[in-house]
Formats: sequence, structure tokens, C-alpha cells
Amino acid sequence: MPLNLPPQLPAIDILKKENIFVMDEGRASTQDIRPLRIVVLNLMPIKITTETDLIRLLSNSPLQLEIKLMKIKSHTPKNTPVEHMKAFYKTFERMRNEKFDGMIITGAPVEHLDYEDVTYWEEIKEIFDWSRTHVTSTLFICWAAQAGLYHQYGIPKYNLPEKKFGIFKHRANQPEYPLFRGFDDEFFVPHSRNTEIRREDILNKPELTLLAESDEAGVYIVMGRNGREFYVTGHSEYAPDTLHKEYTRDLDKGLNIAAPCNYYTDNDPAKQPLVRWRGHANLLFSNWLNYFVYQETPYDISQVH
Repeated sequence: MPLNLPPQLPAIDILKKENIFVMDEGRASTQDIRPLRIVVLNLMPIKITTETDLIRLLSNSPLQLEIKLMKIKSHTPKNTPVEHMKAFYKTFERMRNEKFDGMIITGAPVEHLDYEDVTYWEEIKEIFDWSRTHVTSTLFICWAAQAGLYHQYGIPKYNLPEKKFGIFKHRANQPEYPLFRGFDDEFFVPHSRNTEIRREDILNKPELTLLAESDEAGVYIVMGRNGREFYVTGHSEYAPDTLHKEYTRDLDKGLNIAAPCNYYTDNDPAKQPLVRWRGHANLLFSNWLNYFVYQETPYDISQVH
């Protein structure tokens, strides 16, 4: 699909080498098509990597997308050049009057903190509330999923005895639901987190639907507001080497951490990762875009509410 991205975004060169069609804003403006407007609130520390991972998955659709990047005003990232942030990101304050067809809110490396102790908690709460009236459907990932469920529904998080780290087998509780169109009966998802939400808390909220889970990894996808909110606890967007980089980074820090399970070939860290989640990841994003963004959003984007 044609992806309308800001000129000079680093992801463009990477994706073109993967034969993903991207166009700049000038060329897109000559086409008589209203692209779907997707905003990404990127809370991950290495933002260029996350941008590329998400855009790669968003590309797997015939729909034209216009991607915008949002940042938190009350936090300055340490692992992304300031020039990159100034060139490609806008603060929520500058975007609050805009409407979007879809929104993705990423995870963040703050799960060890109580929500109220996160420096940008007040701002993120405002963005969560704003998304309900300015976005047709929002995808919350990992920490954002936990934080969104806590803010909107009072769902608590719980510390895990050890990090949930690796590739885990999942199942859809409602396999006929459009989000799972084309899924196998069992599918794999990367997880990397020290906290969890629990199924009994979800089931006690009639306004929430537990769509997918894992015997090993627990709750995976929770739906709210009939598809206007999806809370996803795993990292389907991860590239093949993401868990490896995280593992070696933790080892370099001297942390006592086990290798990510079900990840390396023969569970041997000396061997290559075995990628088993790419097909599911592409289906997840393309189904979300098709059934819950494209088919639900009004043609006049000002009518999103």
C-alpha cells in the first residue's frame, strides 16, 4: 500500500529496501483519495526502531495511510536525537484540535513505577481521554494497554515473580471475530514485561471483552467500546532481533536474566531467533485497519467523535 510519510524519515530508506511502497506528502496530495490519518504516540526509548517496526506492519494493506508522530511534552527522550524529534514529532498540544481515523500508543519503560509516579501521567491521561472523542479506533500496546485499562476502567497491574520474556502461544476466545480473520487456531506473540493484568479483573468488567489470551502469558487482547479501543499486552510489532538486543543489553548491565523462552532456535542463545509471529502480526494490524478503522470511520474526518 502507499504510505504517506514525512520526507527524510529514517524508516523510509529501510522500508524501501524491503520493497514497501512509500510516498512523500507532495506526491500523496496529487491523488484523489482521502488517506486514513493514523497518529502514533511513541513512548518507546529508541523511537526510530519503533517507528520502523510499526510502519512496516501498517504497510500490509491496500489502504493509503497518512502517518503522524506525537510526543509527550513533559518528557525528553534520551535515546533519540533531538533533531529527529524536532523534525518529525509534534506535541499533543499542537495536535489536540485534529481528528484521526486511528491511533497507536506504544509501550514505555516505566512499568516498575506506579502509574501516578510516572512523570507524564497527567498528560497521558489527558491523551487517553482525548482519543475517545478524536479517534475512531485506538490500539494500546504493552504498558499503554495496562495504563489505559487502569485509567479508563480501574484495572490494576500486578508484579510478576520473574520477567515474562519470550515467544508464547496464544488463542482467540472469539476466533470468528473480525480482528482474527485469517488467524490460525494457535498463534505466537512476543512478550517482554515485568507486570501483568489478570483475566478475572477483565471478566468482572462487563464493558470489556477478553478477546485473546495465553496459558503461559495470560491476557493478550482486551476490547473496549465495541472496537474503538484494543488493549494489546504483547509486542507483535517486534522485529526478529528485538528480544535478542534486549537480552544482550540486560546481560551487559549485569542483570540476572534468563534467555527469552521459545525464541532462539533449539532455545540456544548462540543460534538465530526463530521467527514465528510475523504472519499473525501482519494480520492483526491489517484487520484492525480494515474492520475497525477504514470501515467505521466517517469520510468527513471532522465527524469523528
